[in-house]
Amino acid sequence: MTGTKAAVDDAEQGAALAYFTNAQRGGLLAGAGPVFWVVACGAALIFAIVAGTSVIISDFRDRELHKSGRELENTVQLLARHFDRQFEDFESIEKSLAAEIERRVKSPEEFRRVLSTEEAHLLLRNKLSESAADFAGVNLFDADGAFINSSERWPVPSLNLSDRNYFKAFKNGSNRSPVLLELVESRVSQGRTVVVARKISGSNGQFLGMITRSIPPGNFEAFFSSVVPPYGAIVLLHQDGTLLARYPHIESAIGKNFAGTSQFASRVSADGLATMQLISPVDGQERLASVRTLTHYPLSVVATTTVSAALSDWREETRSLVWATGLVAAIICLMLFFITRYLKQQHQRLDVAVNNMAQALLFFDKSERLVICNKRYLQMFGLSSEIVKPGCKLRDLIQHRKNIGSLFGDVDEHCESIREASRTQQRTQNTVNTPDGRWMQNVTQPLADGGWVSTIEDVTEQRRSEERTVRLALYDTLTELPNRAFFLKHLRSELDRCSENNKLAVLFLDTDEFKTVNDSLGHPIGDELLKSMARSLQTCLGTGEFVARIGGDEFAVVAAGIQNREEVIALVDRIYGAIRRPHECSNHQLTIDSSIGIALAPTDGASCDEILQNADLAMYEAKSSGRRTYRFFEAGMEKKAKERRLLEMDLRAAITDGQIEIYYQPIVDLHRNEIVGCEALARWKHPERGFVSPADFIPIAEQSGLIDPLGDYVLRKACREAMIWPEHIKLAVNVSPVQFKGGAFALKVVSALADSGLAARRLELEITEAVLIGDDEAALKVLHELRSIGVRVALDDFGTGYSSLSYLQRFPFDKIKIDRSFINGLTGQGGSSGIVRAVVAMASAHNMATTAEGVETEEQRDMLRQLQCEQMQGFLFSPAKTASEIRRMFSAGEAGDIVAASRERP
Repeated sequence: MTGTKAAVDDAEQGAALAYFTNAQRGGLLAGAGPVFWVVACGAALIFAIVAGTSVIISDFRDRELHKSGRELENTVQLLARHFDRQFEDFESIEKSLAAEIERRVKSPEEFRRVLSTEEAHLLLRNKLSESAADFAGVNLFDADGAFINSSERWPVPSLNLSDRNYFKAFKNGSNRSPVLLELVESRVSQGRTVVVARKISGSNGQFLGMITRSIPPGNFEAFFSSVVPPYGAIVLLHQDGTLLARYPHIESAIGKNFAGTSQFASRVSADGLATMQLISPVDGQERLASVRTLTHYPLSVVATTTVSAALSDWREETRSLVWATGLVAAIICLMLFFITRYLKQQHQRLDVAVNNMAQALLFFDKSERLVICNKRYLQMFGLSSEIVKPGCKLRDLIQHRKNIGSLFGDVDEHCESIREASRTQQRTQNTVNTPDGRWMQNVTQPLADGGWVSTIEDVTEQRRSEERTVRLALYDTLTELPNRAFFLKHLRSELDRCSENNKLAVLFLDTDEFKTVNDSLGHPIGDELLKSMARSLQTCLGTGEFVARIGGDEFAVVAAGIQNREEVIALVDRIYGAIRRPHECSNHQLTIDSSIGIALAPTDGASCDEILQNADLAMYEAKSSGRRTYRFFEAGMEKKAKERRLLEMDLRAAITDGQIEIYYQPIVDLHRNEIVGCEALARWKHPERGFVSPADFIPIAEQSGLIDPLGDYVLRKACREAMIWPEHIKLAVNVSPVQFKGGAFALKVVSALADSGLAARRLELEITEAVLIGDDEAALKVLHELRSIGVRVALDDFGTGYSSLSYLQRFPFDKIKIDRSFINGLTGQGGSSGIVRAVVAMASAHNMATTAEGVETEEQRDMLRQLQCEQMQGFLFSPAKTASEIRRMFSAGEAGDIVAASRERP
């Protein structure tokens, strides 16, 4: 690098000398050009560039608004479908109660007499307990608006709702719809609530009374918070313009009627969808909004985002385009400036060239008088322009430099050396040091007619750059630790001194889950984490211990003077203590861990390559053992690593060639004794090894990145197979924690469902708590996305981890699978029946189903029934079977027949 720069500098100085010599020898060329046309063409070009940029900016803006609008439309359509289903479920109990009352009650008097009793209260309460949407009670009001009964309380308080708008509409028949919704201040409970009221009429159309249920606006807002777009808001509006719920919550807006300010009604399309740009009447901001009306209810869902947020990317692009346009325009203007100067002032060409050189330039004639001196020379040495000017003698100039302290040595000797260089008629070059510590390179070119031209360049930075280059060759620029080259150099020197009594330990550190930090928080945060780790490692090491960054997220430590393994273990403890502490990285507090491989020299190798390879093998053994640990090198590791690589290659080929088979294990309802679902299980029959256990090939798939294609293959094939099964049979598919890392897992599930045609409600994804450990917020976001499309989520291997209970509170799982370790000890002395009973009770309290895994005996099955467990799977009913065998089971008839047949072991 240094040699190249020196060559470039010499070339620049040589070109300057040659140019100046030719100019002095032959004079300057003169000429004129059409300045007007040059300026006119330049102005037209700038105008065209500015106009084109404006068009591009406008087009980019429209694209960003359209893109944000499509995202909002997708959001409101999803919410509208969700609330249509939710309101249908919520209102179904009112509908069934109203129908039953209308069949049995003929008059308002009979309505009051029959339904204002405690027996009617118990009937309402029992009816409500059978409903899935039992979080809101049912209330009955007679034809005069009197509160006569409720599923939540008895006796009921004395209330009258005859002044409510929905009651008046039912009473006077002004609204044909049997169902009305209204936001009111509740007289039954505290605060605002959305009332869903249904009219009850007699056989002759006479108004008998009404039945109501209520939903607090906070329920809607809590759901909105999980799907609200960035900088956005989601609103639930009544068709009369009343705002029922909003997230982010604005108390003053709830219940306010925006019919006079709403622009939605005139813009909603035939399919109930509209997108527009408006000034929000709620917060006064300019927003992009999409509205979708519900199919069966007088409600609309509105999703908005600020125009500012929607155009954030556009502003960045616009800023870049404006800068680029400005730069191009500036370049064109600069070109015009120099062209016009060239055309108008050719006689100033030499002066401009000389005074814009990077080097100082001097031109002396044969009488040793100064002809030309550029400004750079005056600036370089701080000389006076009153002394150093055309006509100045060489000795006077050198004396002036001596007087101000910019020259070493005797003045006459210096002048004589310059004269001698000019007399040789050969180009000379030398580098001298100045009193202020700078280095100057002086190049002198004698002229044929006498005199000489000299260029002087400050090469101080070049000298310093050479020093920095040496450092760059040995140190990592990010962490400032020694790099791999320095590490190898240090290791070789230490290996020469180590012996059996003075061992050398080499530790390879591979940062666990570092890619997750880069992917989720960005590379700048990842760089901050690496620097923090480097500082921690440096502070924890002592004398004779050397740390280096050898690439990516890998570090290496060399410790000399090791006597035994206990010293190395103590070093490992110090390292873990340093890197496991929280790291502050740009407002993020991160924790990280490492897998460490250790090799000892000369025991594990005497050469550099051998010791490095063995430390690397030990590190991979630590990663294979679950990470966050360390391993010493052992003789069998190389063979084990080779076998693991071969198995990985075979697995890759098996996935590509479709050799992975899927078996299905039935899941049985314990009370109805029938199959309600099947769990898909990957099975690999190797052509040479036979069946390879999932416990062997699944970890390899997770470590090598093959789990994504494997999981996608299993999910898609199982969904297509489930389409052949009876519609009430659900499909359960296990999901690896690694599949959640990419962030696109929900899209893959949607794609698999769309490709197979399988209903989302029939798919059940089984996850372990390992999915939630670490980046649980990101995992919870993915789980909520899956729930929003209708997919069921089960918590597998429940009870085997340390944080399961907290996850039950953070995410509403559909099912809990009780680990087989609890089922094995269920019927024995001091068994786990108490644990299973507690799990079933917790699941029931959270409206979650329970499935017991690994049921193998009738005693276990009977005990589970007594404990109110809902489902089971295991060898008692059936082992995992191929797709064709499962189909034959479904066509065999009743579950009881299948149970007897399935007890035969394969």
